[in-house]
Amino acid sequence: MKENTKKITAMVLSLIMAIGMMTGCGGKDSSGSKKGEMIVGDNREQNISNNGQQNLDDADGLEWHYSEEAISDMDINTEEYNYYAENSYLSVAEHPLSTFSTDVDTASFTNIRRMIENNQNIDPNAVRTEEFINYFKYNYEYPDGDDKIAITTELSDCPWNADAKLMQIGLQAKDIDVQDIDSNIVFLIDVSGSMADENKLPLVVQAFAMLAENLGENDRISIVTYAGRDTIELEGESGANYETIASTLAGLTAGGSTAGAAGINTAYELAEKYFIKGGNNRVILATDGDLNVGLSSEEELKALIEEKRDKGVFLSVLGFGMGNYKDNRLEALADNGNGNYAYIDSVDEAERVLVTEMNGTMFTVAKDAKIQVEFNPTNVAYYKLVGYENRLLEDQDFEDDTKDAGDVGANQQVTALYELILNDGKADGDDSKRTLKYQDDVEYPAPEKIDEKDLDKELLTVSVRYKEKDENESKLIDKAVKLASYVNKEEMSENMKLACAATMFAKTLGNSETKFTMNDIRNYAKGLKLDAEELLKLIALYEDNYQAPVEIIE
Repeated sequence: MKENTKKITAMVLSLIMAIGMMTGCGGKDSSGSKKGEMIVGDNREQNISNNGQQNLDDADGLEWHYSEEAISDMDINTEEYNYYAENSYLSVAEHPLSTFSTDVDTASFTNIRRMIENNQNIDPNAVRTEEFINYFKYNYEYPDGDDKIAITTELSDCPWNADAKLMQIGLQAKDIDVQDIDSNIVFLIDVSGSMADENKLPLVVQAFAMLAENLGENDRISIVTYAGRDTIELEGESGANYETIASTLAGLTAGGSTAGAAGINTAYELAEKYFIKGGNNRVILATDGDLNVGLSSEEELKALIEEKRDKGVFLSVLGFGMGNYKDNRLEALADNGNGNYAYIDSVDEAERVLVTEMNGTMFTVAKDAKIQVEFNPTNVAYYKLVGYENRLLEDQDFEDDTKDAGDVGANQQVTALYELILNDGKADGDDSKRTLKYQDDVEYPAPEKIDEKDLDKELLTVSVRYKEKDENESKLIDKAVKLASYVNKEEMSENMKLACAATMFAKTLGNSETKFTMNDIRNYAKGLKLDAEELLKLIALYEDNYQAPVEIIE
């Protein structure tokens, strides 16, 4: 993927968008009337930045006019989220292993940000704590040598449980030079009637146009749209032809029902047709998730996408809009399709995901990445994983390379927290069938048993399995955590302070029984050298918009 230095003037881009949104392009859906159409405003001037490009944040000069049907759709909140009960404390004697899939998704945080900015009722089911934590960047150790992932750990006091310690596990993926990695990308765009809102299809067009500016001559771009039927708008176009890509995007219009399965099949067929061996092969889906024709349930979508994930094509899911947003379906697609999932609520967020953090979003370096923690019953009595309720795996899945798990992109991070209730130094073992490091009463001896005096000093061992992007056999890395690594809350690192603040905010808004004041949260986030500005801004906005107790949707 090469850096694109081509520039299009604001006047040309705005003209393309205006004409395209009114007339559409040659391959558009013909099944049903449009719910909205874009027109040029009569008395408004284009906002031109100093470098001559259109300021896409404002999109001045362009207005959307909606039919009564579209307005009616927007007035009814039919958003869908899955409920997951918060993890409970587990006994180390009975459950010495904790296993879960990595997760780099951030959709929950930006979706909740949208609710707060619009002063909406907050659905606690929309809060996934791990996605709040993983939205922010931490200062973790970098991988050495050929390793694609490094493990960082920290042990300190738990802010919300005086009887517990808090363990932070941070994974840092290696960055890569993507300049010489060619990309084969399929934009799969929902153009159904529900996408007519300004924060849907128009924002999709702007987001993909920004990504397209970073493509090079050897990159290949295809564009597939779906509404009542799927349509190939552009096929195998060179990334050097930015004007063609941009004009195709700008010509898209919204209208009709939503048959997503057909579009998914067509997108993957094109991805396979233009497959680049050793390259970056990816489908990027942009939708509000409101599928209403054909396959639409989570289980049906899961089965469909599972058929596609073994073809060497990765998936990025970008969610847009509000009112009819189907978070549950989009998460199911990403989690089961070698994918990642982000919610785009603004041009700024689109730039963050598709430009600033493009390497992580677009280039996978470790696939099927899993974490397993073995706790030492001598020193840990109980533990509780914070978040990841929908990413839990069976313990035996950790060593099973056929089991799907999360994918980690270049330079991305994964953060997990455990609450630990420490033991008094005496604990019984269990009858686990796994070979365990800290317990002898297993079916066969554990390999590489450490000296008794060293074993007694360890709390736990963090193990991570992952596969190289083009490999099918996993690699194992691990790190032991000793009691001596503990630091009190006054010496807690910025990494843990930021993770605590994000967790506390998520607990306050979500299904957790533990709640905090905004000052409690702010005290952990303020004054950090790490970038906590977005969290602090959202805390302040929450205070402004919800002076009375926030209404929780039952």
